[in-house]
Amino acid sequence: MSDALVIIPTYNEIENIEAIIKAVFSNEKQFHILVVDDNSPDLTALKVEELQELYPENLFLLKREGKLGLGTAYIEGFKWALEREYQYIFEMDADFSHNPKDLIRLYSACADNGNDVAIGSRYTNNKVNVVNWDMKRLLMSYLASKYVRLITRMKIQDTTAGFVCYRRKVLETLDLDRIKFVGYAFQIEMKFKTYLKKFKIVEIPVIFTDRKKGQSKMSGGIISEAVFGVISMKLKSLFAKS
Repeated sequence: MSDALVIIPTYNEIENIEAIIKAVFSNEKQFHILVVDDNSPDLTALKVEELQELYPENLFLLKREGKLGLGTAYIEGFKWALEREYQYIFEMDADFSHNPKDLIRLYSACADNGNDVAIGSRYTNNKVNVVNWDMKRLLMSYLASKYVRLITRMKIQDTTAGFVCYRRKVLETLDLDRIKFVGYAFQIEMKFKTYLKKFKIVEIPVIFTDRKKGQSKMSGGIISEAVFGVISMKLKSLFAKS
């Protein structure tokens, strides 16, 4: 039994899913994987089921009825993990934008160094560690993190990062049923509520590499949710204090 679970949400990731699963399992540290699939038309879930025959003790699958959003996929994954004995729960993309070898670094930041949350950060020490993004997308992401820091006052440089390790106690403390956002802003909301609870958060520099296979899930609606949702989230936190 591993003490660490990697949650990978999927929608049409048939080109990446087998390779990412095998890459995670190739680490020296043993990780378990939970794939949360939103009824991918390309039969991603079927491929995971085939791989479960190779990894019956380490690979798990949650199949959902449709495309319900990144945030709800992670929330279901978190709840699944908390029903079991996992002590360290990870968020990671299926498309190799997050290097599976960096899982050990995030794990060590929490398990060995006493942090509650470890963020695989693209923006640390005034450096941008992103490969294969065009300038427009890079600027949009970088300014989004700056904007979130300005509004929320969080001392986190990569506020929209999706490569994260949580200690179990963090997810047990947060009211997961009250996490509002389902898209891009989900990552911001999780960090903000963790920050408000005064958990110890550390950023670990990683190199983010844009996907080579499959289609990006980014959309205008997801970005709009993040921009306007951050203001709403901050205002609610101020009213809660008063």
